[in-house]
Amino acid sequence: MRLVLLAPLLLLVACASAPILYPVVVPPSATAVKRVTATNRPVIGLALGGGAARGFAHIGVIKVLEKIGIRPDIVVGTSTGSFVGAFYAAGYDGAALEALAEELTESQLRDIVWPNRGIVKGERLQDFVNGRLGSRSIEDLPIRYAAAATDLRSGTLAVMTRGNIGMAVRASSAIPGLFEPVVINGHEYVDGGLVSPVPVQSARDLGAELVIAVDITKRPEDTKVIASTTDVVVQALEIMVRNLSNQEMRSADVVVTPDTASLESLTFATRDDAIAAGAKATMAIVPRLRAMVAKVTERKLRALRAWPRAAP
Repeated sequence: MRLVLLAPLLLLVACASAPILYPVVVPPSATAVKRVTATNRPVIGLALGGGAARGFAHIGVIKVLEKIGIRPDIVVGTSTGSFVGAFYAAGYDGAALEALAEELTESQLRDIVWPNRGIVKGERLQDFVNGRLGSRSIEDLPIRYAAAATDLRSGTLAVMTRGNIGMAVRASSAIPGLFEPVVINGHEYVDGGLVSPVPVQSARDLGAELVIAVDITKRPEDTKVIASTTDVVVQALEIMVRNLSNQEMRSADVVVTPDTASLESLTFATRDDAIAAGAKATMAIVPRLRAMVAKVTERKLRALRAWPRAAP
């Protein structure tokens, strides 16, 4: 059964192209948007990667960023990162996100259906997000937000920057074989992690001058016993996703890597441990974060000072 569920993931990852900003028709969509700008400081982007229930670690990261005074201007999320990112972009601070995590149950987000093209329909996830956030459109959120999904037919990346936020989160989180693909205006979408596990470039495309990436993708285990066909497939998938993550993170300014390897990915049983792991990993690199913000700020100020002034 595990092999049947994993087969479409392997096929799609194998044929996926490099991440691009893919135009889709609203709602939701990735139509052109005005890039975020700032005058005397860098535009900060937060790229939240996928990782199922290990994504609670993003909350710990956000709490520490708030504590040290770093406020992202852009949030782009893949899969579980799109879920956490949506609430953060809507105005939930770290404490509110943690309270939300504590009250969440799996039944609130999963609607089991008779197997067709997935076991979970995903409408319950969409309705939960819309219910909590008032069915707002992405473009109405106070912080610029985007959700990364994968076009099931073409294998290209769709970065959804407009339209219904709940539907965008659902599309970004639709793990093939587990969730049904999400149909939006004739296009079918599945989990964005297949082509962009940590959406660094998407944050750049929206105007980020400094990108903080949070990577919770599972690393292949070189000590794991690979005894069956399913084990081979799982290991191969983890290698491919890991390589995709590494490619994207090369362009990040700072990478936060919470230690979530031992945590549950399909249940919420270790949510508190995940939040703690995110906070611990971020605290460990606070000096680097501050130094990078200062460096990029100085670079931007130098560029502004060197910019020719308009004649009177």
